[in-house]
Amino acid sequence: MTDYQRLLAGIRCFLLDMDGTFYLGNRLIDGSIAFLDALERTGRTARFLTNNSSKSARAYAEKLARMGVPERYRDVICSFHAAARYCLRKFPGKKGYLLGNTMLRDELLAMGLEFTEEDADYVLVAFDTTLDYKKLCRVCDYVRAGKPYVATHPDINCPTETGFIPDAGAIMALIEASTGRKADVILGKPYAGIVEEALARTGFSKEEMAIVGDRLYTDIETGVRFGITSILVLSGETTALQAQASSMKADMLFGRLADIIPYL
Repeated sequence: MTDYQRLLAGIRCFLLDMDGTFYLGNRLIDGSIAFLDALERTGRTARFLTNNSSKSARAYAEKLARMGVPERYRDVICSFHAAARYCLRKFPGKKGYLLGNTMLRDELLAMGLEFTEEDADYVLVAFDTTLDYKKLCRVCDYVRAGKPYVATHPDINCPTETGFIPDAGAIMALIEASTGRKADVILGKPYAGIVEEALARTGFSKEEMAIVGDRLYTDIETGVRFGITSILVLSGETTALQAQASSMKADMLFGRLADIIPYL
């Protein structure tokens, strides 16, 4: 038995990143469906765990369905789920200002959050692909005024089939440059909120889970911080040279998800 086989022997649930790990934009990464099939054969399962808050969980489920992912794997755990639960607990009865897309707003409203354009009690910053200057000025006004500042996730870039686009972390950097403030709390990887969400939603212990992703500073750092087996894949943001040079080390390194199959 190899070292990788020993590390994977007790893993029952894989927490899979999406962008750069399972697909790139609208293109499946070769072997991703085969990896899910291999989990079935070996008595394991998986849940998708994404920081990307530009879409609703329903939109992600529909996208996975179009890609041929079986229904049992379409229960997507998103950074905004953890952010919503935090805001509901921390700001009961309060109204926030959301920097985010319409489909995200609708899902958060359904979870019980309330939003307003004027006199918001806090701000929630997500990956807003409809960002314009008016919204940017408004959120900076609230942050500059000292309102509680919550963010879904810190990813700087989002990988696509044609390269990278600025993600929520880049938006947060712009807000910080203008206001001098960082987010008071971030809920997505590599922070505790999304780990708590994953533990509650899956029912598995940390020792039974492995987190798989293409980013050292979110996916792999989550594993390191919280004692979850970490697997870096080189199909998205991180290159082999970056992985080698970084002090943040994954427990395992593969080119893509399908390369894990022989070790299951």
